[in-house]
Amino acid sequence: KNDEFYTQYADIEKEINAYLEYNPDVFRNKTILLPCDDPEWSNFTKYFAQNFERFGIKKLISTSYAANSKSPDIPYKLTALEEGSPKFDKDKTRSHGKIFVLEKDANKDKKIDINDLEWDYLDGDGDFRSSEIKKLRDEADIIVTNPPFSLFRAFINWLTEANKSFIIIGNLNAINDKDVFSLIIKNEAWLGSSYFNGGAAYFAAPMELFDPAKMSNDKHSYIKDGKFYWRVNGVRWYTNIEHGRRHKRMALMSMTDNIKFNKKIKNKFDKEFNGIYYPKYDNYDAIEVPFCDGIPSDYKGIMGVSISFMDKYCPEQFEIIGRTGDIEWATSDACDFFTPPSEDKIRYYKTLNKTWRVQNPYVIDNDGKPRTLYNRIFIKGKEPK
Repeated sequence: KNDEFYTQYADIEKEINAYLEYNPDVFRNKTILLPCDDPEWSNFTKYFAQNFERFGIKKLISTSYAANSKSPDIPYKLTALEEGSPKFDKDKTRSHGKIFVLEKDANKDKKIDINDLEWDYLDGDGDFRSSEIKKLRDEADIIVTNPPFSLFRAFINWLTEANKSFIIIGNLNAINDKDVFSLIIKNEAWLGSSYFNGGAAYFAAPMELFDPAKMSNDKHSYIKDGKFYWRVNGVRWYTNIEHGRRHKRMALMSMTDNIKFNKKIKNKFDKEFNGIYYPKYDNYDAIEVPFCDGIPSDYKGIMGVSISFMDKYCPEQFEIIGRTGDIEWATSDACDFFTPPSEDKIRYYKTLNKTWRVQNPYVIDNDGKPRTLYNRIFIKGKEPK
């Protein structure tokens, strides 16, 4: 519900290091755009500016939103870059976004770093969808940022319409979005290399958003060194740039060995599925696999796994077939394993649960009632080459 979050420096460094390890020249001679940014508060600009020469960057561009376009709960603050600058304009400072460019040794100290940033006001408010920022997007080779989560779908479409390389932050549930998933299934986007601790990111947020009522658990949020840190669940990096972890195969056991030795799998099926191991969905010719480490290495058919599978997805090991919840895809020729129940059963199931939908995977319990499972991705193992 709030987009005013700032990524921690260590989280940025950890992720970017993975691309450099895979390809040390990934940023060399490249123009990097950091939209939705602000070097006064953001660590993205600081990180790339401090490593400008080491990475061999050609040009670094950052753009920020106008103060008036941000939450009204956040008081306006004049940035240090504006204070004392001859470019300061009291009429533009709140209504216009800013652009920051780094490409030369502006202060003549024989090195290029954050002290050489040159800035000016944008013509507009800095919205990435404006023609002004689109021109900067088209100039860039790689786009890196933490975009507004509320506009994630629009942002990733903005990237792909220009066919740009990117490293961005988003919620894991964005995979369920039709546009995002279409990129994943076509192998045009994937999750980044590093994990946020426990799958949750601690973003720095303005102190004005601090709410003592939400401080009862330090796993939720905390204050440190005068800064407020907010815990956001299910956060991931998204990218279309190669990294090593993407090609690391999962070590898996056979179905028989999982049932015999994998206590997590066995307990799940014993307690929740009444001892039926790897049950088939009633509406898809595919089996349920509740945990990624329980994927059977010897199963040749289609399997349903949670979206967290994408954290471990290796394109050389698995093929992604589709996702649940998409009735258009389920009833199309692209999905030949959708097996919907009869119309009588559909009407009956809806009387039991008004939210029941035929395209969502379900199994029949011992009472003959459908038990709907959470969103699943359908996958199939590939034969080792």
